[in-house]
Amino acid sequence: MQIATWNVNSIRQRTEHLLRYLREIGPDIICLQELKCLDAAFPHSEVEACGYNIAVHGQKGFNGVAILSKRPLEVTRGLPGDESDEHARYIEAVVPDGDGVIRVASLYLPNGNPPETEKYTYKLAWMDRLAAHARNLLALEEPLVLAGDFNVIPAGRDCFDPAVWAGDALYLPQTRARFHTLLNLGFTDALRATTDAGGLYTFWDYQAGAWQRNRGIRIDHLLLSPRAADRLTEVTIDKERRGEDKPSDHVPIRAAFC
Repeated sequence: MQIATWNVNSIRQRTEHLLRYLREIGPDIICLQELKCLDAAFPHSEVEACGYNIAVHGQKGFNGVAILSKRPLEVTRGLPGDESDEHARYIEAVVPDGDGVIRVASLYLPNGNPPETEKYTYKLAWMDRLAAHARNLLALEEPLVLAGDFNVIPAGRDCFDPAVWAGDALYLPQTRARFHTLLNLGFTDALRATTDAGGLYTFWDYQAGAWQRNRGIRIDHLLLSPRAADRLTEVTIDKERRGEDKPSDHVPIRAAFC
């Protein structure tokens, strides 16, 4: 089984990019973020023609997450813990897997910038809610994958120059501490389970030649419960997708499981 995650940065602008990826790579499950559309505007028929079941939690012009699966989906939408939060940032599905199931969540964690504003307060509160929900999910003792754009640079080796990001909401100590709270619950950072290398990025800004100069950051992650981590065999960052015509500023990252 392969599970991928990709912030497509507008599904309407990147439909052909997604369809090409589904045809060429064909992950069993792919989690999408930043759709920037309502559910009805998602390209359902085109994706279904590639052999996928679709679960969407959309929002007009902003946010939006989805899970595409070659297997049936049992879906829940929204992150528990704040009924007033109307942002479409979290969707979760249970997928059959042999005699059992695998649980997958697609999440688009708040950016949080500027950090001196309520945007950062919201980011930290959202991360606290995620940790509380993740703790409950771990109690189910299922293979579980939290996949998505976390908007977190976990460590200095995950960006081209830590000094540049020192005051950014993606790299502030409070942000990284909350990410490590998830790891301390028992989750494994899939990429870091396979390599300690630096210079492995999933995002390059559109500005200042970031892609051409490889001035990237790693903010798209696959966090695995113990039962999922035990089955991990390989992690791939599909970096070449950033070189396509009119690409997303993120690229897919995918994990293979036995």
